[in-house]
Amino acid sequence: MNVTGHTSGRPPAEDAAPPARQQRPVSIRDVAAAASVSYQTVSRVINNHPSVKESTRAAVLAAISDLGFRPNRAARSLAGGRVNAVTVLTSDTTRYGYAASLQGIEEAARAAGFAMGIQVLEAGGRITDAVQRATEPGTALIVMAYDQAGTKALAAVPAGVPVAAAVETPSGRQAEGKPWVWLDDRQAAQQATQYLLGLGHRTVHYVPIPASTGTSPRLAGWRAGLQQAGAPVPGPPAGGWTAEAGYRAGRDLAADPAVTAVLCGNDDVAVGVLRAMAEAGRPVPGSVSVVGFDDTPVSAYLTPGLTTVRLDWVALGRACFALLHSLVDPQATADAGASLRPELVVRESSAGPGGRPPGPPDRRSAPSGGKPPRAGQGEDRG
Repeated sequence: MNVTGHTSGRPPAEDAAPPARQQRPVSIRDVAAAASVSYQTVSRVINNHPSVKESTRAAVLAAISDLGFRPNRAARSLAGGRVNAVTVLTSDTTRYGYAASLQGIEEAARAAGFAMGIQVLEAGGRITDAVQRATEPGTALIVMAYDQAGTKALAAVPAGVPVAAAVETPSGRQAEGKPWVWLDDRQAAQQATQYLLGLGHRTVHYVPIPASTGTSPRLAGWRAGLQQAGAPVPGPPAGGWTAEAGYRAGRDLAADPAVTAVLCGNDDVAVGVLRAMAEAGRPVPGSVSVVGFDDTPVSAYLTPGLTTVRLDWVALGRACFALLHSLVDPQATADAGASLRPELVVRESSAGPGGRPPGPPDRRSAPSGGKPPRAGQGEDRG
């Protein structure tokens, strides 16, 4: 909290003149507004970039003269100087995938000598305004496009701003023209579904998490796994991000004796399903198998230990920064790395119908035909 006071211990004289108001220095954004151009265009004019039209250059120079603007090093760094800071745009900092990705970005940024800031995309806020506030001179962007707010922010990043995105399995035109790294959670969901079917379950029910675009990759992977095996495709219940959402869906599923296997959109949802099954007298895995997603740190210590898909979000964050770094520094390289490949971690919460043991716990990487995470330039991989 800022406190303003008087150091003399006496109140100011009543007839003392009020202090003169300090005028805010003219910024590059003020010039851009006066000339009706982007601040990147102002920076190009300042740095004598050849790609600026003469009429635009004249308008910018006139605005600079009228406002008395004096370029500083930060303004010059946008077009020709070294980028040494990154701002991460995200709608959440608490959920496991978001927080772990931020950890990976921060570790990689610190190792490269970059300063890092975080800007949270507020629910109902104007995404374009948030992106504009984040695109400061000398700063590159990373967008965590795990939800609709992140996807919209990625699409709103103006051309010429260095940006990389961390996304789940991209679909459609999610980030056309933008570099990204991603984890193939669609393939991982299909793998988990095939695993449960391979244990002998007739079908697998799915409790979804919200989709970042019109098509949820995990939902699509689950459905593809069932269709490929010729298994019935149950209508998924209402889902969500939280254990509470999983609990609500789990109570309905527990009431149906035909439900013997449940795949959950994340581990928090799986925790809620486990609770609902226990309350309903449906032992796991004796009566129903439950599989989660993400492999959060607590998953191995639940009772029973949760079978889940491991996604290395920390490594995804590091890979995303490496991609961004390669865009702003020709000497840097981007390597997504094989460690990002999703793994199915088999624990005690899954078994065959009636609780038939699946064998010793193990880790299973992506099945034949699965593809490791990769970096791209925005072409459709959905």
